[in-house]
Amino acid sequence: MPDYLVNLQNKIQSSIPLSDAMQFTIVELDSCSILVRAPLQPNVNVHGTVFAGSIYSVAVLAGWALCTHIMELNQMAGDLVVADAKIKYHSPISGDIECQGEVNEVDRDAFCSGYKKLGKSKLKLTINVGRLPNAILQGSYFAVSRS
Repeated sequence: MPDYLVNLQNKIQSSIPLSDAMQFTIVELDSCSILVRAPLQPNVNVHGTVFAGSIYSVAVLAGWALCTHIMELNQMAGDLVVADAKIKYHSPISGDIECQGEVNEVDRDAFCSGYKKLGKSKLKLTINVGRLPNAILQGSYFAVSRS
């Protein structure tokens, strides 16, 4: 596992304790995409499927991790928050949670240049949960400079 991925995983686990309880794991990560997983067992509901709150949390965290990685790659030392996130559930998940998010280069570069010019910027992401997908999260992530 590459150092940048280990470092981000450790940062998430130490700063967001819920991620550790859910067993959130980054599987793949590059400058425009992320794939994360969390096992069924710590996220199970009374029906034996994944708890809706866990689906939402893992999806939001996938987007946050991708944005954080983009910020680190572009020396954007600031704070990142979820400004808005809405999820639509389509079908239950009876196995591990798998979330995938992508951003195109134009939107990624606009996020970075807006931040460098204004000290703040927003990035909208779509996170697909499951292969169908079973759920889709639309999230807006807001970065602001600490200075």
